[in-house]
Amino acid sequence: MNKRLAYFFLLVAFSSCQFFDFGKKEVVQEKPIASVNNNYLYRKDIESLVPKNSSKNDSILIVKSIINNWAIKELLKQKAEENLTNEENLTYTKLVQDYKVSLLVNGYKERLIQQQLDTVISEDEIEDYYNLNKSNFRLNEELIKIKYLHFGKDLLDQKEIIKHFKSDNYEDLIALENQQINFKEINLNDSIWIKLEDVLLKIPKFKEEPKEYLLKKSKYLQKEDSLGLYLVAVKDVLKRNDIAPINYITPTIKQLILHKRKLELIRDIEKTLINDAIQNKNFKEY
Repeated sequence: MNKRLAYFFLLVAFSSCQFFDFGKKEVVQEKPIASVNNNYLYRKDIESLVPKNSSKNDSILIVKSIINNWAIKELLKQKAEENLTNEENLTYTKLVQDYKVSLLVNGYKERLIQQQLDTVISEDEIEDYYNLNKSNFRLNEELIKIKYLHFGKDLLDQKEIIKHFKSDNYEDLIALENQQINFKEINLNDSIWIKLEDVLLKIPKFKEEPKEYLLKKSKYLQKEDSLGLYLVAVKDVLKRNDIAPINYITPTIKQLILHKRKLELIRDIEKTLINDAIQNKNFKEY
């Protein structure tokens, strides 16, 4: 806690008739900084709620606000308890108990899952899962395999750059890679699937064209504006509702496999708990 906030708490302490033994390192007795009937708020309850770098005035305002909000909640809670019927109180008490049980159970399950879940997923498992569920993996977006280049009009050797870009030779691509510092945008890896919308963010000039302009294979497309030249080559296209390629949805498949393993592990844990309880005569049915 910063010095200004500590100073404020000292003021609160003295105004509440708190006392400190300054000859010792610790407070003789912790006193509350606020109370509502028989409920008390202590300094330790709100220390973490005040930003460390707050100014003196900000710290005082923040603490006052925290104390005021706490008091309002306590007063409302007490009024609610006084005015609710016994049946309503019992209902809310049960909800609180159920919620506590749920938190405890879920927390324990998560710890067991962290300890016991096998998170290693082989390529064969991914492929098998994909083949069995292929029809469920339909695209809701367009994907393209593409290479593109964007450079300014003042760049020298533009004809040479265009020639390299049109070529499929490895040496020509390397020549472009070696000059990438001179380009505004570059992507020469046309072996991976990219969302069409992501491509349009990189080369916004093509937003002016209908979607179909990029959703067809093409060896070479060129656009020009005041910012420079845009070169594009579309190697492959997948449209909405097409089957998603396995390498594109591998992360999703991994999550699905892990989720399935979690469910199976939880069922095994629950089954083991029941069997052990029956064997140890801790669980009986009447």
